[in-house]
Parts: sequence; structure tokens; C-alpha cells
Amino acid sequence: MKDRSQPWLAREGWPFIAVAVAGAAAVVWLAGVAWSIPLWLAVAFLVQFFRDPPRQVRAGPRAIVSPADGRIVRVEAVRDPNTDGDALLISVFMNVFNVHSNRAPVDGVIERIQYRPGAFVHADLDKASERNEANAIVLRTPTGERISVVQVAGLIARRILCYVRAGDRLERGERFGFIRFGSRVDVYLPRFARPMVAVGDAVHAGTSVLAEF
Repeated sequence: MKDRSQPWLAREGWPFIAVAVAGAAAVVWLAGVAWSIPLWLAVAFLVQFFRDPPRQVRAGPRAIVSPADGRIVRVEAVRDPNTDGDALLISVFMNVFNVHSNRAPVDGVIERIQYRPGAFVHADLDKASERNEANAIVLRTPTGERISVVQVAGLIARRILCYVRAGDRLERGERFGFIRFGSRVDVYLPRFARPMVAVGDAVHAGTSVLAEF
């Protein structure tokens, strides 16, 4: 499986961590260790936020894995606005303590990617799926099913990062993007998919099974 991440620590965080470390070190030099403690705490927070541990998919071939770490906040039948088809929507909310790498839920080829500007309401709310800034990826699986994976910005998250393009082939569990500082990921599956999670469940990207074909 191709991997677009760096070992253990996501490259998206390197500039933030470097600035925080430099600031903390400067305060130590100028004012002493005690005054630098808040900045070292900020460094620790940034390191835990941008951690990006490797993930190995062990689920069966019919499994659809979670695209994100977090908590399930929505499981319901809806209309997929990206494919205009009936779908099963499963939404994963990520808080600031979750790993924020996004991974492909299935093997597939990217048909298209569509960015949508929008608001920044709290990503834990259902209306975030319709109102917030988002980036939708439509995948076609080897057996012909179409799945939409939507990166949704949140109240604090103002930066959706996507590293793939239309025509790229993704493997299940492969990293394709990142969202900074709290957000959600919506997965629109074919209506016949059987959900394996419920609202409130904790899931992990690439390893937890959301549903099965």
C-alpha cells in the first residue's frame, strides 16, 4: 500500500511544531524555564495532535473501514448529494485529541473531487454536513459501487488538506488527506451496505469497520 504520510509525525505539523519549539527555547533563553512552561505544553499538544501512527488493515475483503479516528455521530439513510443516489450515511466526528489523518475506506479509483466553500459551525452537529466547508471525493470500487468520502471543516478546523486527484487509485487504508484541529468525515455508502457501528462508537482510521457490503 502506498503511503502519503511521514513516520509517526504528520508532515502537516512540522512547521507548527518547529515554531512552537523555537518560541519555547527563546523564552527559556530570555526569561527562564518557568516562563516557558506554557509554550512547552503547546509543543506537547501539537505533537499529540499531529501524530500519525501507521495503520495496517486487517478487516475482511467486504469491509468498509473508517476514514478517520473519532466518534460516530450519525448513521442513517439519506440521499448522497455527490452522486444523487440513495445512500447510507455514516459520520465520524474528530476532536482535537484524535489523529487527523484521513484514509480511504475502500479500494477504488477517484472519479472526481469537488470542493465546496461554506460555514464553520461545530462539526458535531448534523447541519455541518450540509453547511460547512467541505471536500468530497467520489470513489468507484472494483465491483462498481460508488462511495463518497467528504472531509468537513469544523468550528476551529479551517484547513482541509487533500493530496489526491481525479483518476488516482486508492487502496483501502491509504492516507489521502488531513484536516487540522477538529472536524468530521462523512461516508456515503450504497444503501444496501450493512452498518457495523452505532452512534457513540469510537473508531480508528483504517482499522475499524464501519460497514460491510
